[in-house]
Amino acid sequence: MAGGNWSATDLPVLPGFYMAFRSAATAAIGQGARGTVIFPVKAHWGPVRQIVELGSENEAIEAFSADDSGGATAYATLRFGLLGGASKLLAYRLTDGTDAKASITLSDNATTPADVLKLEAKYSGERGNKFRVTVQANAVDSALKDLKLYEETKLLRTFTFADGSADAAVEAINGDAANKWIVASKVDDGNSTLAAVSGAALAGGNSGLSGIANGDYIEAFAAFETQSFNAVALDGVSDAALLASAAAWIARIREEGAGAILVVGGGIADDKAADAVGKAVARSAAMSSEGVVNVGAGVKLAGVEYSSAQTAAYVAGLIAGQSLSQSTTYAPAPFEDVTRRWTRSEQEQAVRGGVFLHVHDGRQVKALRGINTLVSPGEGQRNAWKKIRTIRVIDTINADLQRTAEDNYIGKVNNTEEGRLALIGACKQYLQTLAQAGVIEATGYDVYVDTSFAAEPDQVFLKWEAKLTDVVEQIFGTFIVQ
Repeated sequence: MAGGNWSATDLPVLPGFYMAFRSAATAAIGQGARGTVIFPVKAHWGPVRQIVELGSENEAIEAFSADDSGGATAYATLRFGLLGGASKLLAYRLTDGTDAKASITLSDNATTPADVLKLEAKYSGERGNKFRVTVQANAVDSALKDLKLYEETKLLRTFTFADGSADAAVEAINGDAANKWIVASKVDDGNSTLAAVSGAALAGGNSGLSGIANGDYIEAFAAFETQSFNAVALDGVSDAALLASAAAWIARIREEGAGAILVVGGGIADDKAADAVGKAVARSAAMSSEGVVNVGAGVKLAGVEYSSAQTAAYVAGLIAGQSLSQSTTYAPAPFEDVTRRWTRSEQEQAVRGGVFLHVHDGRQVKALRGINTLVSPGEGQRNAWKKIRTIRVIDTINADLQRTAEDNYIGKVNNTEEGRLALIGACKQYLQTLAQAGVIEATGYDVYVDTSFAAEPDQVFLKWEAKLTDVVEQIFGTFIVQ
């Protein structure tokens, strides 16, 4: 799918839908489905280096477990993304390549036991080391055996099969659709009778977390490009070199037409430092992009402190999950407090410096102002580009119109006056929908052929004109006492 930005001096070669946004002719916002956030995560369970789609906390626990020990980040990261309001999460489990599956080999009951059945955890990771198996005679039918699978002391599943057959055991375990934990394979027939076992532990599981490096995250970014998403955040990592790589990556894919926003943050020490505002502003200055949001304050939830880098997952969910007519400014948050309460002057410095901040107003925690890291707008931009809402609007209109053009117009409509009128009519109808929803001003929007360019027979240059609406963020009043 080709698309992205274009310039009059360097027209694209590939067929596709190309748009350029100018402050004098701001393109309008879209109505496409939103709410998808993508995360790299570290976990003790789950598919490795694969995109896993999740829609609830229970699904996140089932996919990656709730174990956040030893550097695992999946549960907290995905939970925060859902708390923010994302409707869909795409998670990618990182490892350093040393991850391994826990396993155990069961023997027969011969005088000289022979290995007959191997049980292996479905996924690599230390969670598999908590699995225990018990093999015993079935209490009702002596011709059957039960293999009970436990996670520590919790019974996960009982597999019942004909006694004396490793093949029957394999079929019972692998053929059970409810089995999400182990895979069985026959080693040998043996004497056809499994030996009784009580609480034997699987071993050898390794999560592959200790050696995860920036290169593993960069590899994840490449995988993300195969997906459609609205926001992306890291899993609490705040390494400056990695953040720079992530910002460069998001800048590239945005240039290529992927309207996604990266959300980053800092470590807990920076969040609570005396010069926390300076550190956060410096981080924003290093990014300085309409496509990057920098969270400046950590938060407290259920008595646990989370860094601004961890809170970035929540903000990514908030950005993706809101409707296009909403703003993140003053959006209430589910946290009980922030890890450091900033003074008014610090808050003002943060806003001027492109820092997204959570504050406690004495009653609740809320977002201060919905801004990105763009401090000095570039060519073709204006101050509105500093607002998250504006960028979401621009990104969505781009995605919506590109999808419509590819599905219904490119390669399907003749480049005649009639065909161009059909395309323009569809675009105007789209803008009318946005105007009715209050996303753009109800008057003054238009779509027309841009005659300032000499179009080739297979090219159409269009201009969209619309005025974006905004939300009330500042109220100034004068109270006259008589």
